[in-house]
Amino acid sequence: MKTKILRLTMGLMAITSLFLTSCSSDDGGTDPGEEATCSDGKMNGDETGIDCGGSCTACEDTNLTGSLTEDRTLDASKTYTLTTTFSIESGATLTIPAGTKIIADVESGDETSTYIVVQKGAKINIQGTSSNPVEMTSENESAGDWGGLVIAGNATTTEGSDATAEVGQIKYGGSTDTDNSGSISYLIIRYAGAQINPDSQYNGLTLYAVGSGTTINNVALIDGKDDGVEFFGGTVSASNFYLENNEDDAVDWTEGWSGTLTNTYVVHTVDGFSTAVEADGENGNPTLANFTAVSTVGGTALQFKKTSGATITGLSLAGYDTTVDMKDDGPLANVQIDGADANPELSYIATPTVDIERFAWVNSSTTAETSILTGSLTSELTLDAEIKYFLDSTFSVEAGGKLIIPAGTEIVADVENGDETSTYIVVQKGGQIDIQGTESSPVIMTSANENPGDWGGLVIAGKATTTEGTDATAEIGQIKYGGSDDTDNSGSIKYLVIKYAGAQINPDSQYNGLSLYAVGSGTTIDNVALIDGKDDGVEFFGGTVSASNFYLENNEDDAVDWTEGWNGTLTNTYVIHTVDGFSTAVEADGENGNPTLANFTAVSTVGGTALQFKKTSGATITGLSLAGYDTTVDMKDNGPLANVQLDGADADPALPYIATPTVDIAAFAWVNSETEIETSVLSGSLSTDLTLDADITYYLAETLSVESGATLTIPAGTSIIADVESGDETSTYIVVQKGAKIDIQGTEASPVVMTSSNEAPGDWGGLVIAGNATTTEGTDATAEVGQIKYGGTVDTDNSGSISYLIIRYAGAQINPDSQYNGLTLYAVGSGTTIENVAMIDGKDDGVEFFGGTVSVSNFYFENNDDDAIDWTEGWSGTLTNAYVLHTNAGFSTAVEADGSNNNPKLVNLTAVSTQDGTALQFKKTSGATITNLYLEGYATLVDMKDSGPLANVQIDGADATVAGPYNSGTKVDITLFDWATGN
Repeated sequence: MKTKILRLTMGLMAITSLFLTSCSSDDGGTDPGEEATCSDGKMNGDETGIDCGGSCTACEDTNLTGSLTEDRTLDASKTYTLTTTFSIESGATLTIPAGTKIIADVESGDETSTYIVVQKGAKINIQGTSSNPVEMTSENESAGDWGGLVIAGNATTTEGSDATAEVGQIKYGGSTDTDNSGSISYLIIRYAGAQINPDSQYNGLTLYAVGSGTTINNVALIDGKDDGVEFFGGTVSASNFYLENNEDDAVDWTEGWSGTLTNTYVVHTVDGFSTAVEADGENGNPTLANFTAVSTVGGTALQFKKTSGATITGLSLAGYDTTVDMKDDGPLANVQIDGADANPELSYIATPTVDIERFAWVNSSTTAETSILTGSLTSELTLDAEIKYFLDSTFSVEAGGKLIIPAGTEIVADVENGDETSTYIVVQKGGQIDIQGTESSPVIMTSANENPGDWGGLVIAGKATTTEGTDATAEIGQIKYGGSDDTDNSGSIKYLVIKYAGAQINPDSQYNGLSLYAVGSGTTIDNVALIDGKDDGVEFFGGTVSASNFYLENNEDDAVDWTEGWNGTLTNTYVIHTVDGFSTAVEADGENGNPTLANFTAVSTVGGTALQFKKTSGATITGLSLAGYDTTVDMKDNGPLANVQLDGADADPALPYIATPTVDIAAFAWVNSETEIETSVLSGSLSTDLTLDADITYYLAETLSVESGATLTIPAGTSIIADVESGDETSTYIVVQKGAKIDIQGTEASPVVMTSSNEAPGDWGGLVIAGNATTTEGTDATAEVGQIKYGGTVDTDNSGSISYLIIRYAGAQINPDSQYNGLTLYAVGSGTTIENVAMIDGKDDGVEFFGGTVSVSNFYFENNDDDAIDWTEGWSGTLTNAYVLHTNAGFSTAVEADGSNNNPKLVNLTAVSTQDGTALQFKKTSGATITNLYLEGYATLVDMKDSGPLANVQIDGADATVAGPYNSGTKVDITLFDWATGN
């Protein structure tokens, strides 16, 4: 014994000496010749060369691994590393003080063997605080890096006693429902959820049959690869759980868990997760008390498999596509939500039942806040643009209250079926709204279902005058409006988009996108878009308010509506109709307060009525541009047209009011609409190739000249409208210069149309083509119009191709001797293709050939005031299949030929007149060879104006005769031109 005591003494001296520098020899080895000893089982300076545990904290091992069989308390001043499984065995307790950090440092492939497990009979005591939570995370900071925290208890589970877990062969389950596995408070677990196989995974916190004696509160589970928390049976209850972006389920349970989870906040901002809650197996009827879940990426909120269920109180969901999913058609009665069977049709949007500020201790940088707007606002409230707001019933800004909505704020009406008419925002008399949208960040009010009529839109009631008097009652919501203060101020609106409004109360009463009841002139409304409403875009019920920059797209009733004597001004309005069945672009009703529309552009691709005035209503409209409407002005109750002043004159329902758009649609780029009806102005010189867009309505403002080397391509269905001020008719035309080309690609179903805004003969100069073929005028002759140069020596010259073209209202008059035609062909060569062309209602000729060699086919002429077909300067081509119709008196001829005779050919020519007149007229020595001629209704059949020889005119193989009768030929089938006549 003495020898042994001596050695201990010597050991003490040796350790004391080493301790002055380090504790390194505590963990291995002894000095040469010394035996490792430990006298008292504690590292307190009485041992030699061996680590006995105990009081030498400087020497504590920070690598958590293996099995813990005795109680241990970690040191919050140290960072611990987890490299493999760390198992707290039965009888041992691991205590983790506030502020402790544990980092899983895992080699690739070791993820599933790296976790902390509290075995049956063991305990964990996590002592975090709100200011110093305990944190378990990973070195790589990637989801699925490690297996998280696993606790196995002795409570009941449907798997029985000593069930084997799907992870780590851990044993769990028994019969002690009050089992105590310890205590957890203020714990953050990140990047857990290692994947064993497609069917087995770790979670952030895994609770196997944990009993009710265990205390778990204030836990955050973030960025896990699998579930945030999963309960496998057990009776444990927990509270204050924050779950963010766990890739599978936030909260999961199975095997008959029967505890309670109180105050849970789930956040999903990353696509691809499974659910906020997944329940499986038998129904132990656990309770979720106050459960708030928010998604910015849709997805499923609550999913119940097999016969699982729960009792849920204080449920608040926002942003999920699916609220309740009974995966295996289990009974909805198993899931009780706020006292009723679960209903997958309900949104369960409500004011959040858990305050996100409760989890400020987590210090998450992820924000996905939502809020519910409902009830009455009696004071000032400023919304937060970072929060998505949900409107689930009426939100009323009361007198004295003010709602401020910053730029970029989004308000979503989330409406249950049947609640559409009770879901709207109303600013009552004496209340104010301040919408502070910007061009780059407009305020958006929309609906969750994205269907027209989903909700009631924005309603503002003011104190200005209305023909209904003071404190009138609105047709909606019993709202009171109207007074005597025409300068009343209900606030300000800037850059606002309203979608899917217009809820229907009954066939006679509806909400609109924006309803303005007696709103006063002190109110500012500027840059508003009203889209896809079931009823009107905006309706003014009396009042004096003025507004500007309105964009209205596919509102199913009227775009702009007013009644009750509104007398403000609406400036810069753009209306689009691309869906059938709407009512009007403008509807006005009641007494005429003579409001003003300044710069009003409306475009329809589906016809319909543009402006409708009921009773004695009217307006002063300047800068009107309509396109595509069947009816431009409708005085529904035969009110006086003088009440409607359009650009300084009484309204005229016969006029089309087509004009260059007075409002540039580009001004509404901030709306980000996917609907495109563009318009464009054509003028100037084209020196490079250009292809028009059939979806755009083009306006010809002056001469458009296609220069040598360039090609103008016009696809099927394109519409070009000559929009001409009085006096500019002769400078408004399209010319294809020598060396240039035109490619008109119309089809029978979709011809290209060139027309005029006024729809009057002579409005514009038509289409002019100048070529390089021969003409009796020589090379580089100068045309009678536009100083155009034409003519050369290339009879095969190619100026392009024309197919299925309609030209209307051309023939502008330069002087008594010079005019434009519908189609004017100057020395056009035989390489040019022209077929299926209709010239209608021209002031001068339908087509005129000035020399050239071009041949054409399938021409239709209707009521051209001078000649239908005219040629001069030695044209030598062929015209095949021509039909001429004269039903208006005063025309000149069906055919006029002049100058030298180069013997052009007309094959299959039919001309019909109901007004007598002259059919064929030949001047000077001109002539032609005509085959299959049919004339009907003309007083003069053949007129040799200058007594030229009849032999120059060969008709069906014989010299022409003045007497004819030329009615035995085969008529050209007029149905060949149904594409042009609309038959």
